[in-house]
Amino acid sequence: MISPAENHSDAQTSRPAADPLRLLFWETTTACNLACVHCRRLDVACEMAKLDLATEQAKSMIASLPEIGRPILVFSGGEPLMRPDLFELAEYATSLDLPIALATNGTIMNDDVAKRIVNVGFRRVSMSFDGPDAATHDKFRGIDGAFQSSLDGFKTLRRHGMSMQINTSVAQHNVKKLDQMYQMALDLGADALHIFMLVPVGCGMGLEESTMLHGEEYEAALNWIYDRAQEGRIHLKATCAPHYFRVMRQRAKAEGKKIPNRMDLSKPQMAEGHPGHPGGHPGGHPGGHPGGHPGGHPGGHADMSAMTKGCLAGQSVCFVSHTGEVFPCGYLPLSSGNVKTTPLPTIWRESEIFANLRNVDKLEGKCGVCEYSRVCMGCRARSYGYTQNYLAEEPNCTYTPLRLQTS
Repeated sequence: MISPAENHSDAQTSRPAADPLRLLFWETTTACNLACVHCRRLDVACEMAKLDLATEQAKSMIASLPEIGRPILVFSGGEPLMRPDLFELAEYATSLDLPIALATNGTIMNDDVAKRIVNVGFRRVSMSFDGPDAATHDKFRGIDGAFQSSLDGFKTLRRHGMSMQINTSVAQHNVKKLDQMYQMALDLGADALHIFMLVPVGCGMGLEESTMLHGEEYEAALNWIYDRAQEGRIHLKATCAPHYFRVMRQRAKAEGKKIPNRMDLSKPQMAEGHPGHPGGHPGGHPGGHPGGHPGGHPGGHADMSAMTKGCLAGQSVCFVSHTGEVFPCGYLPLSSGNVKTTPLPTIWRESEIFANLRNVDKLEGKCGVCEYSRVCMGCRARSYGYTQNYLAEEPNCTYTPLRLQTS
């Protein structure tokens, strides 16, 4: 990982004020029982788990969260259910009135575990399906039978009344099966379907370039999400694809629909209780397994609403690794400190990297002159993955800003 001193270390005399933290992804452990092609080797992951935050260290971090907001705390991994004190920590978070969600692969689910998940107060569980069938999913997840195990786990949680979310990482292997994934989510009774666009960072850099979506393929996928969202049958969200907000505005304008011009992050303008108004956000962890953005039950008292613009890395979202390192999001591997030595609220308020990400005027290339920059900002993690510059222009955006268009 790279320290903040090595990247854009020029101090600003006036930094953009830090908004409240709205969503915290915590990689509770690297331990896992799958061997996904876009993630760490299984033996390496389990060895790394020895460095997970201890129970009291984790509680100290959780206790600091109310100081910077009331964020949704997503227990991610690895496989969080492999952490022995998971339910103790979840109970501690709920005692502080923090809304909590869980990102699991579902393969080790049973009725007893499902009951504990419900009873401890998790508001939503997200599970990843990278294809509508075993052949597609199992190849990507590296374990035969993973699809059926996850499917059984999903159904078990639904049977116990849990709000469920499906995450799908889109690449060449499954982009032509999006309609089938959509129907599968509907058939399973999922509350949300989050379409994740892969980011080439961390272990994800090992994926062949030919597996990624590029250019017009990427744009077509974003338009597909928009079209399905208009049906209002399930909450749809484009993840790590902030230029979806540009597509959404272009399409809405062409169709004579009104879209709010100002984005107020303090208000749940695009809540999951209002299908047809999809949001977007960064999330997940460097291994490439998206935690998603678990939302709440429509009308619930907790603000589990969708974010209201594109890339929110370091703005309303951050990620804490299993060792306590703090990153703007799980796919932007630029550490701003460690919760074992510096309180998370201090990092949130004082990180130079976070300050740069909160300043749209820092964007470079065509993102810096784009009329959609304030509602999009491009995926800062993808920019870093391709250029080693987290403020560079978004590599996968085909749009040419008006200021750069020739007459």
